[in-house]
Amino acid sequence: MSEPKPLPLVLAEPRGRKKPPRHLADLTPSERKDLLVEMGLPGFRAKQVATHYFSRLADDPEQMTDLPAAQRAELVDVLLPELMTPLRQLEADKGTTRKTLWKLFDGALVESVLMRYPGRTTMCVSSQAGCGMACPFCATGQGGLQRNMSTAEIVEQVLAGARALDRDEIPGGTGRVNNVVFMGMGEPMANYKAVIGAVRRLTEPAPDGYGMSARGITVSTVGLVPRIKQLADEGIPVTLALSLHAPDDELRNELVPINTRFSVAETLDAAYEYFTKTGRRVSIEYAMMRGINDHAWRADLLADLLNERAHGWVHVNLIPLNPTPGSKWTASDPADEREFVRRLEAKGVATTVRDTRGQEIDGACGQLAAKE
Repeated sequence: MSEPKPLPLVLAEPRGRKKPPRHLADLTPSERKDLLVEMGLPGFRAKQVATHYFSRLADDPEQMTDLPAAQRAELVDVLLPELMTPLRQLEADKGTTRKTLWKLFDGALVESVLMRYPGRTTMCVSSQAGCGMACPFCATGQGGLQRNMSTAEIVEQVLAGARALDRDEIPGGTGRVNNVVFMGMGEPMANYKAVIGAVRRLTEPAPDGYGMSARGITVSTVGLVPRIKQLADEGIPVTLALSLHAPDDELRNELVPINTRFSVAETLDAAYEYFTKTGRRVSIEYAMMRGINDHAWRADLLADLLNERAHGWVHVNLIPLNPTPGSKWTASDPADEREFVRRLEAKGVATTVRDTRGQEIDGACGQLAAKE
């Protein structure tokens, strides 16, 4: 195996890139008010516009009849500029899984997925256009990083799903987004400020935010240790998902190159610290790859490493790999997967195998954008 080069903690975006338009979801309630006053508009209108956006899920100015007709267009232009347009939508599972390819204002492409289950709906959102973490089995990682997304661009993916549910466009009747997982394109912790901003907007009570529970939000990371520690001190009880994929440094250096910067032990220590500070059980994400990381001895090693720190502090989520076309990486044999589960459970580690939704619609994030 060739030795991967260490990655910087935060990868710089290209210089001279224009920023996304400033949007209500980028701003705190007081900042929204100040912006309107600065533009010569009544500050109290900010709350009315926020009510339309977060509570009524309106995106047509004509629906905002409590705003004066003479100011309506200007208020919407200032606070609700268009952030993204849908390029393609693909559906699976009789319409209850919907994947959207979005074009951002500068032409960058990102993906989000709505997944409706009995009694709940989950939105999987992107936090970056592309990704700089360079994990070789990941479609997004192969394209490199284009740019970070803004807080509002992240929030808008969720609100677009919320509008589709509210308008009864998804089979199952009207509904609401209950869960948000930061598992789309990008490394959320490498765009920390915008991601935390989005979490705050999504959890702030309506009409200042969407008003969902922080416990319904999962933030994933490949293991940016300083950011995991920072998240533990935010006081927001989100679930931390650590994309581990290998229990030994030799293999993880190849699969997750940031491991050359932060070892398996350091990364698990940070995740355990998150658990002790927040009381929130950590999810260990592990993509099962045939003949690569699915050996029985690796299941034993993973269980031992987790149990060394404590019992019951993690839940292992095994992910049957959604292979990208032409890739040498492919999903594990079902018998090997079952043995992996058996060995983890034999050592008392709670384990599930993720539901593989959306394979027929290029379910692995980045596949649709790469094709486009």
